[in-house]
Amino acid sequence: MKMAVLQFDTCNADSPRFERSMREVWNQTLQVIISFVIQNPILTTERLILRRWGESDREPFARMNADPRVMEFFAERLSRQGSDALVDRAEAHFREHGFGPCAAEFRGDRTFIGFIGLSIPSFQTHFTPCVEIGWRLAANYWGQGLATEGARAAVRYGFETLGLQEIDSFTVPANARSRRVMEKLGMTYNPADEFEHPMLPEGHPSGAACAVSVASDGVETLKC
Repeated sequence: MKMAVLQFDTCNADSPRFERSMREVWNQTLQVIISFVIQNPILTTERLILRRWGESDREPFARMNADPRVMEFFAERLSRQGSDALVDRAEAHFREHGFGPCAAEFRGDRTFIGFIGLSIPSFQTHFTPCVEIGWRLAANYWGQGLATEGARAAVRYGFETLGLQEIDSFTVPANARSRRVMEKLGMTYNPADEFEHPMLPEGHPSGAACAVSVASDGVETLKC
């Protein structure tokens, strides 16, 4: 019969060898945890997996944030550093609040395609504090109903799991694609409900936005 031989490291706990060993164990454990989190999604739909962020998401996300089509209604396209900062803030939001903007995968080939999820806006205006539903997908995945599919799942999660009473969203009035998604979620829009985004300079062409909301009991309400 073959026997497994186990050995205890008898080195002193204060020795550099012990410290290196413990660091290696911790790093390996951390990688296992990260792998588990990424492989076990927060939400799934027919075509999407919504999960925490991984290091491999950063490069395709940076490409998205440098794409003028994707960033048409934002203040500017992002550098790699700026894009990575968004990923860092998304993960920090998860750690602080237990939810956040999820990395979105296409289930067919497990390709990262953007993000969909809930977050608490960091700026202050007349309708904050609130919880926002937002999304940003790579242009190749537009026009397939994926943003709506993922956002519906996120809204349901917000109401049924997080116990939210209301979820808000906002975009610039010219962003017809996002407004269509909001309408499909049961949200409403009125031109009179626009506001100037407080994190952009006054008069900036991307500064005007409309805020809409949907209540957990299905009654549509406006936040403006």
